[in-house]
Amino acid sequence: MLTEIKIELPFLAVGQTEDVLLELGDGRWSLLEDAIAGRAWIVGIFEDGASPREEWTRLESMLPVPAMGAPEIRSLAAQDWAESYKEHFHPWQFGRLHWVPAWERGKFEIPPGDSVLWLDPGMAFGTGNHETTRLCVERLVALAEARSAAGRARARVIDAGCGSGILALSAALLGFGDVSGFDNDPEAIRVSRENATLNAVADKVRFSVVNLAAGLASGAADVVLANIQADVLVAASRELTAAVAPGGSLVLSGILAQERDAVLEAFRAAAPEWAADSRVLGEWSDILLTKP
Repeated sequence: MLTEIKIELPFLAVGQTEDVLLELGDGRWSLLEDAIAGRAWIVGIFEDGASPREEWTRLESMLPVPAMGAPEIRSLAAQDWAESYKEHFHPWQFGRLHWVPAWERGKFEIPPGDSVLWLDPGMAFGTGNHETTRLCVERLVALAEARSAAGRARARVIDAGCGSGILALSAALLGFGDVSGFDNDPEAIRVSRENATLNAVADKVRFSVVNLAAGLASGAADVVLANIQADVLVAASRELTAAVAPGGSLVLSGILAQERDAVLEAFRAAAPEWAADSRVLGEWSDILLTKP
């Protein structure tokens, strides 16, 4: 028998909380998000003999903001744990690309001409419905639709700081012919490769463990995607703009709406002749930069 402890967090604290959990490295804790509803939870699963309340007290002291309300604790069988995830993950779509939980495979009807990226939260892979990811994939779909099939097949895409690989994998399903992703976290690359296998595109996307500078030094790309965070984007503004081929696009996300102007100013200084566009979704913003 297992014990589940679940605590709701302020949604704006998701990014900082993810950093805390990554640094902690305790696989018993995970983060669930419902970006559409604007809610998030920390969930811990413990075997008999552990003390969930004591573990939560220890974790709570590391969090950037207080939790919302008291923790909910319940006993559950191992098979119930997988089921408990399902209430938080739902299919969503933009353009001709769908992001669908893997358990709906077999019953999800794919419209003719559309593609599906299957997502398995059991492998620490979210459904991509966080605002920062949605902003990126919507830009990616629009950039794909602006090219012919032959143009996509010739185009190179780099997913900088790929995390679980959702942007790189989406690019492959959209028909981009040369796709790579990198991250400085070996666990992120392991998960990205597992999800590439899940979606039968392991032979179409290259993932590697390198830092930002090394990953961007591999040659210019037609599309560079960087869903990271504002301070990292600003610090790497010259490396990111240098990685874009003439006529190419740089998509930046992971930017709080209140940070957008500062990030845009830094990139205008690094690339003053580039066209710029930006959108806001909830509390988050993106920036699309196009090289002449």
